[in-house]
Amino acid sequence: MVEEAKSSKWEGKTQVEMRGLKVEQVWPLFEDFCSINKLVPVIEVCHHVEGDYGQPGLIRYCALRYPSQYTDPDDHQMKWANEKLLAMDPIKRCFSYAVLDGNSGLKSYVATFKLFEMNGGDAKGCVIEWSFTCEPSDGWTQMKLVAE
Repeated sequence: MVEEAKSSKWEGKTQVEMRGLKVEQVWPLFEDFCSINKLVPVIEVCHHVEGDYGQPGLIRYCALRYPSQYTDPDDHQMKWANEKLLAMDPIKRCFSYAVLDGNSGLKSYVATFKLFEMNGGDAKGCVIEWSFTCEPSDGWTQMKLVAE
């Protein structure tokens, strides 16, 4: 569920359940900040730019293709971003990062991901929680941001 912000910034939070997968199985994909493309297949490229792995200050480059605004349906634009790891906590299984620059149109974007075990009954699996804060950007709506 997206929480609409009354201020000049957008804030939101959503969760996805990963049934049948334990936190211990999913966390290594998050902990390796430069391998998000293994977890999110639409991201074509993700690689280390600078900094120490697992340490705040690490910068990664990510790129993916979005359908363009052109009439040719086979024409796609490459969207890219340089992202900086702000915090990594392997005990609490969470991390935060910020978009430094790119061509996606996001402004002052900061996101936090948390992983935790599912609660209740016979539920087996884990939950990935994503929260974000960013400035509104031209061409984006808050719902579109969450859907992407």
